[in-house]
Amino acid sequence: MLNVSVVELAEHFPCRARDLRHQYATGVLALLLALSGYPGTIFTWNKRNGLQVSQDLPFLHPSETSVLNRLCKMGTDYVRFTEFIEQHTGHVHQQEHYSSQPSQSGLHGIYLRAFCTGLNSMLQPYRQALLDLEKEFLGDPHLSISHVNYMLEQFQLLFPSVMVVVETIKSQKIHGCQILETVYKHSCGGLPPVRMALEKILAVCHGVMYKQLAAWMLHGLLLDQSEEFFVKQGPSAGGATAAQEEEEEDLGIGGLSGKQLRELQDLRLIEEENMLAPSLQQFSLRAEMLPSYIPVRVAEKILFVGESVQMFENHNQSPSRAGSILKHQEDMFAAELHRLKQQPLFSLVDFENLVDGIRSTVAEHLWTLMVEESDLLGQLKIIKDFYLLGRGELYQVFIDLAQHMLKTPPSAVTEHDVNVAFQQAAHKVLLDDDNLLPLLHLTIDYQGKESKEASGNREGTTPPQETSPREAPPTGWAALGLAYKVQWPLHILFTPAVLEKYNVVFRYLLSVRRVQSELQHCWALQMQRKHLKSNQTDAVKWRLRNHMAFLVDNLQYYLQVDVLESQFSQLLQQINATRDFESIRLAHDHFLSNLLAQSFILLKPVFHCLNEILDLCHNFCSLVSQNLGPLDERGAAQLDILVKGFSRQSFLLFKILSSVRNHQINSDLAQLLLRLDYNKYYTQAGGTLGSFGL
Repeated sequence: MLNVSVVELAEHFPCRARDLRHQYATGVLALLLALSGYPGTIFTWNKRNGLQVSQDLPFLHPSETSVLNRLCKMGTDYVRFTEFIEQHTGHVHQQEHYSSQPSQSGLHGIYLRAFCTGLNSMLQPYRQALLDLEKEFLGDPHLSISHVNYMLEQFQLLFPSVMVVVETIKSQKIHGCQILETVYKHSCGGLPPVRMALEKILAVCHGVMYKQLAAWMLHGLLLDQSEEFFVKQGPSAGGATAAQEEEEEDLGIGGLSGKQLRELQDLRLIEEENMLAPSLQQFSLRAEMLPSYIPVRVAEKILFVGESVQMFENHNQSPSRAGSILKHQEDMFAAELHRLKQQPLFSLVDFENLVDGIRSTVAEHLWTLMVEESDLLGQLKIIKDFYLLGRGELYQVFIDLAQHMLKTPPSAVTEHDVNVAFQQAAHKVLLDDDNLLPLLHLTIDYQGKESKEASGNREGTTPPQETSPREAPPTGWAALGLAYKVQWPLHILFTPAVLEKYNVVFRYLLSVRRVQSELQHCWALQMQRKHLKSNQTDAVKWRLRNHMAFLVDNLQYYLQVDVLESQFSQLLQQINATRDFESIRLAHDHFLSNLLAQSFILLKPVFHCLNEILDLCHNFCSLVSQNLGPLDERGAAQLDILVKGFSRQSFLLFKILSSVRNHQINSDLAQLLLRLDYNKYYTQAGGTLGSFGL
């Protein structure tokens, strides 16, 4: 079939040459047809091996067969490209001899269709090259196969590399924005034709992403029926349940294990009941769909903008107040997105600058709305006064009024009774804000409550610290919570999950305040009997109450002054120093996380130790209140148990605080130790309070 053979034969055998020329022309046309996806008898199609030269042609030289099979391999790639495109878009007519069922692949989505569109565009130069070869051959039938091979040489480099991308998508079932990542990675190679072709395909796929971005960022619409975008509706999928802790040997420090001590020394906060999990959001990032060339920080800005715009679009109660969150610049931002879409190469700098511009506009508008129009600082003051016990006199009166109704397991009427007591306490301390009190409501989560199951399954919520969600709370105090009706648009900052974290701190602070009040009441009872003759057990009671009050008073001072006042002051400074709502939300998240961390709610060894101490103090106060006179034998035995328990727990607390101080790691624990041991009394006592020897 080589042209030189035909010329030589024509000189010696004119008649035979005409037949060979006819066969040669037929063979070249068959080759061009096969390369276009239409095999025949000379070039056959095999599902496994693709296009091949027929084995029934003995007049072909082995070298000719090798060249033709090399061209056939390129034709095989073309056929499979068109098959892939037909399966997922229907743009190319599919031939019966290599057809397959489109539904077998399981691939779908608008990004896949865009990839197929780009792939089809990449094949257009190849089709044009075959058309040009056909025209050349019709003008000069003597063109050689080598010329065909030369004209198609660039595609013999390009097609195998692109086929790797197609096979990767098919085998790994790449979906949505993951296609962007796959194409981008393969476009970073060193072959210019491959890089340029894949960059053109990537540009087509980016067109889909820009359309989704425009809908999301400018109108708050998540157009993603096949879950292909990197923004999704619902919370993030992170935060898998932690495995059960491994049991380790006791170190002989009041039950402190080696693992717990390492956690303290490594400063690893323990996330109990998912209390540090992200707040419940209506939308979140789908991390597996985010291309690597778009940083997470940019994706988070995109998420924030879309959430904010969507909130405004859905809030139609007072449009005159809300106005346009984008300040009527939607058309300008849409034009900028369209300009980026038309760029042949993705530019992260231009992309992030545009996202930053939209985010800044939205964040400043939200700041104005929340800080200036919705009085955010005033709302934070309310949160501090009621959730963080800033109105101490209110809760002191409430504790006195509700003590008798909350010391027993709650019932169906307990919630009503405690709210009546709360209203009475508010009136006694002259808290008569008619607009504020209706927004506050004390809740009781008791066994059998109709909404218990629903509230327990709420994302990000935390059951009361003193009870298991499946057990009846031992007292009403353990089931007590505070609900606050947050007004629009402050609900995007004070989400239900955020308020539940405040509730965790609220229960803990209230338990400390309640024990402190009980110890003060015990002091008053003891002072009434100080003129009477005392015995040894009375001296033990005086000493134990004094040591308990010393520890609880310092803990209370640490929580209110070193933690709450300090952190709240920093939060106000950060809010006043910015006009960006996202900075406010970040500062508030840090504020809440610091409250949970610095109050030791997240540090399991310290938190459990402090809870044990508070329980011992409560039991001691009950013993003193019920036995005003000398203790009998049973009362003395109970007192002995309390003395030993308090000594053990105070020793454990001192060891934990000292071990961390010696390693100079946690300043919070060091600050509490400084409060308790400022005059080295704790140290001189050997780290033990409440023992008979003191």
